[in-house]
Amino acid sequence: MVYTVEKFSKENNSYSVDASEVADLHVISYEVERDLTPLILSNCQYQVQQGGETSQEFDLEKIQRQISSRFLQGKPRLTLKGIPTLVYRRDWNYEHLFMDIKNKMTQNPLPSSAISAISGQLQSYSDTCEALSITEVTLSFLSTAGGDPGMDLKVYIQDSLQMGDQTTLVLKALNRCQLRHTIALWQFLSAYKSEQRLRLKKEPFQEISVEYKKDLSQQHARLLSTFLNEASLDAFLLELHEMIVLKLRRPQAEGSFNPKWSLRDTLVSYMETKESDVLPEVEFQFPEEIPMSNCISVWKAAATQKLNRQAR
Repeated sequence: MVYTVEKFSKENNSYSVDASEVADLHVISYEVERDLTPLILSNCQYQVQQGGETSQEFDLEKIQRQISSRFLQGKPRLTLKGIPTLVYRRDWNYEHLFMDIKNKMTQNPLPSSAISAISGQLQSYSDTCEALSITEVTLSFLSTAGGDPGMDLKVYIQDSLQMGDQTTLVLKALNRCQLRHTIALWQFLSAYKSEQRLRLKKEPFQEISVEYKKDLSQQHARLLSTFLNEASLDAFLLELHEMIVLKLRRPQAEGSFNPKWSLRDTLVSYMETKESDVLPEVEFQFPEEIPMSNCISVWKAAATQKLNRQAR
């Protein structure tokens, strides 16, 4: 409002205040019934028309001048510095979020016993979505406030976040996790959700460019089949899924991750960049010839093979 008055009056009499330093005297304050209504009525003239009808005429210019001088004059413009901003979860930069958490507290891989327990208890897709949502809320708070790495995740969610009442079944599945496992838990649940979507015949990667969804050639399909038959799929699925979700979902992904690049070399480089242990089976066994343009097809093939193994 202050900016609009300056623009149309061509006067610049205001000053700026950071949002974090706003005081009562900086705020435009009024009550409609007490302040605005009397001002408007005092600048209204009534005329009786032929036939006894009454018309109203308002002196709009005078009303504008009085509102400006009484309520807006001398008020500052607010800058965005210090003001909290709302970012939708889908637009979070998870890499920055993870870095903030790691700078505040130790993070460790998720124990295989915890993965087995979570997989066994989160049977439905909706439960998995709820568990992932709770984990993402936890990540948000930990990135700001930190916490005790040894604290049970269930206790933190119940006592600190006050989210225990609506999530009893899901919390039971997360019972073996501590705050030190939160990032690894997100990695697992994110991939597990995509595996369940694939099992339900739904597309796990709707937001990824078609440039990364090319079908495998017959030669590349044979090479991949050999790799999948010999490799352990769990860790491979987690790391490839994380790279897809964090890197390829960006609008300008193709500029940083060329679809023609080797998928093996790109995935190895990604794991090195985030200071994670490079998987030996990826570095030494994955076919170098398969390009990034096939990465979605590769992940789906590996996830399907994992599901088939579990069904036996």
